[in-house]
Amino acid sequence: MSWTTILLAGLVALLVLIPTRRLQLAGWRRESLTTYYLAVWLLGSAVAAVPGPARFLVPFLIVAYIAPFVTVRDGIDRLLGRPPRPRPGPDPVGGPAEPRPMKDVTPPESRDR
Repeated sequence: MSWTTILLAGLVALLVLIPTRRLQLAGWRRESLTTYYLAVWLLGSAVAAVPGPARFLVPFLIVAYIAPFVTVRDGIDRLLGRPPRPRPGPDPVGGPAEPRPMKDVTPPESRDR
C-alpha cells in the first residue's frame, strides 16, 4: 500500500468521527456506533482509493454522513410553530438537565449592612 492510500484512509477515519460523535450524544448503543463508523469508513475509503465505484457510492456516503445532523421531529415542530420539547436527562455537553439555584456566598458580615 502506498502512503497516499494510508493517509486517505486515516483522513476518512477522522472525518467519520464527527457524525459518529453526534450519534453517541443522541444515545446510540456502542454496537450500533461501531457498525455505523466501520460502514461509513469503508465506504469513504473505497471512494477515496478507487475512483471507479465513486460515481455510485458518493450519494450513499453523503446521506450516511449528513443523516446524524438532521433532526426530523425538531424540524417539523419548528415548521409548525410548536415550542421545543423539553429534553430529559443531562445536557449533551455534560451539564445538568436543569439549572441549579444560585448559592449565596456572601460573607455574613457583608449581608448585615
